[in-house]
Amino acid sequence: MKNIYSIIAITFLFLSCGGEKKNSVETVIESGNLETIRAKRGELVGEQQAINDKIKRLDEKIKALDTVKHVPLITTFKAQAEVFNHVLELQGNVTTKNLLTITPEYNGILTHVYVKEGQNVTKGQILAKIDDGGLSQQLAQLKIQSDLAKTTYERQKRLWEQNIGSEIQFLQSKSTYESQQEAVNQLKQQIAKTNVKAPFSGTIDDIITEQGSVVGAGQTPLMRIVNLDNMYIETEVPERYVSDVTKGKSVSVNIPVLGKTIETKIRQAGDFINPANRTFKIEVEIPNNDKSIKPNLSARLKINDYTNENALLIPQSVVSENSEGEQYVYIVSNKDSKGIGTAQRIIIETGKTQDDVIEVLKGLEPGAEIIKEGARSVRDTQSVKVLEIDEK
Repeated sequence: MKNIYSIIAITFLFLSCGGEKKNSVETVIESGNLETIRAKRGELVGEQQAINDKIKRLDEKIKALDTVKHVPLITTFKAQAEVFNHVLELQGNVTTKNLLTITPEYNGILTHVYVKEGQNVTKGQILAKIDDGGLSQQLAQLKIQSDLAKTTYERQKRLWEQNIGSEIQFLQSKSTYESQQEAVNQLKQQIAKTNVKAPFSGTIDDIITEQGSVVGAGQTPLMRIVNLDNMYIETEVPERYVSDVTKGKSVSVNIPVLGKTIETKIRQAGDFINPANRTFKIEVEIPNNDKSIKPNLSARLKINDYTNENALLIPQSVVSENSEGEQYVYIVSNKDSKGIGTAQRIIIETGKTQDDVIEVLKGLEPGAEIIKEGARSVRDTQSVKVLEIDEK
């Protein structure tokens, strides 16, 4: 009898599995019968709707029984008024007005170079000498003629004062003497050009042309002289900052190669807007007492172009924008002792940004509790639970 029941159970299971397999989605699709496929689809849709209705009823009951456990969990911070120093970041190069490649004023052979590379020189010091091509001999002859003209003039002057001789003789001697003096002075000026002098005090950085070379006036570079005392940074600023970036503004200069940061000021702001790139130039003075800063070093500038002594600053990450282009944040209002409150959307007006913060000009009051973590997932008037308050 027991074996009979076992056979019946196995037979029922086999028939049941066979029936399920016969009615499976794969079997219905393989049948290729349109009516059968449609019937199977309708059956599944009905089952899905029934399941969705059951889930909805369960959700409603859960919401009714537990209103706290499943509200969004958020963190907040309180906006406080603080000083906001906005900076404009630019790139610039170190330079100096006392950096010059010296060229000669006279054509000839470079007969002497009196200085060496690295030597300190003073303004007006003779650095090199060019052969004058016989001008010194001409000057000696002119001086002899000038001395003779002077003696003749002085004698004619004494005679004229004694009413001896003619006036024309006196005037001719005077004219001859003056013209000889002018010729001597002109030749002296020409000879002076054969001496290459330091235009300012500084250091000979490089000797470019060696002694004995033929040089051309205004063409052949002789040497480079530099003075590291009057260093500055020159850079270009977009025209929209013309009223903010002005003379006297504070600047933080960082020179990455030296690992040095210098606090200084703008010493000059240009009045000309370059029409090609719509910028104007500024100069930032750089103290260089240890002579470590060299021309053409790259520098990063942070210029304080705006200050608000009573600014509300919030992270840019909590600010959203609606379809009308308005910016908004969520704050928590009506919070109870358990930290449960209501999310409230507040339209704000923002100002300048700096790093990851933004200035709020309108819409928020100091002390407002602003949603930080979870700000992107809450909705207006939704219940929320505050887990943590960041006091900043």
